[in-house]
Amino acid sequence: MKSEIIIYYLALMQDKIYSLELLDNDVPASFVLRTMEEIADRQKGIADDPHRHNYYSVIWPFGGSGSHIIDFREYPILPHHIFFVSPSQVHQIISGPETTGLVILFTPEFLMKNSIREDFISNLRLFRDSSETPALPLMDPMLQNLLMFAGHIKESYASDRELKYETIGAYLKLFLIECNGHCSLFPGTNTQNIEVGKAMVQRFRNMVETHFTQWHQVKEYAGALNVSPNYLNEVIKSTIGTSAKDFILNRILLEAKRMAVFTGKSSKETAFSLGFDDPSHFSKFFKSGTGQSLMEFKQTHSG
Repeated sequence: MKSEIIIYYLALMQDKIYSLELLDNDVPASFVLRTMEEIADRQKGIADDPHRHNYYSVIWPFGGSGSHIIDFREYPILPHHIFFVSPSQVHQIISGPETTGLVILFTPEFLMKNSIREDFISNLRLFRDSSETPALPLMDPMLQNLLMFAGHIKESYASDRELKYETIGAYLKLFLIECNGHCSLFPGTNTQNIEVGKAMVQRFRNMVETHFTQWHQVKEYAGALNVSPNYLNEVIKSTIGTSAKDFILNRILLEAKRMAVFTGKSSKETAFSLGFDDPSHFSKFFKSGTGQSLMEFKQTHSG
């Protein structure tokens, strides 16, 4: 293992975004492997405030207890239930001192450097920048396969071998493919309909992520996708269980929550940032979705 390389989390406190860096030469790291025990020791038992990353996180508890809050939803920490957290998601881990496990962190640049296509992650059902972030339960033989892949990643990470990170990238891809094969975020029993809908859903998701601050209506997305609003609603509803309209509004509301906690913007400024022409309309929208005014939400969730 290379000595004198110390990896740390650099918190950009103005908006609580965490990065990975190497202290010895100030070159950004693209892949980090840690145990949950190492992270707990580094934090001296103090739970993180809610924060965001500029990298992907795979959090795999082996044992212990606690909770994982992702985008203001709380999930229990259970043995061999893996969480997948994408960049920009707000999260916080509150775990007991006995919690053990593995944490895999990697940047989009790591994927590119190791010949993993840009759309590989977006085509997985694992990293969802929304409320679809429950932990993935592991059972044999899947568990044994993932332990094998993780063992190869750990062995390579601790080595100085040639093509070290290329090896890690190959096993990381196998690890994620194995997880994706057991993920069931697309409910339903009609396999043909699910397969037909998945491509439309992915295009819709990507489009919402790009345009949600400008486009608030289903008809705007339907027009860009060359389908009718009714058809788009049917596909989205049958594939992921929510209407296209609710999906768009939930994404806007999520960003409003994030801005409430991580920026100093007023309700009026937030409204304009999210494409609302009338701040009073935004205030009604936010209170309807959260039960609180933006200021009340900020006071409740700010660290």
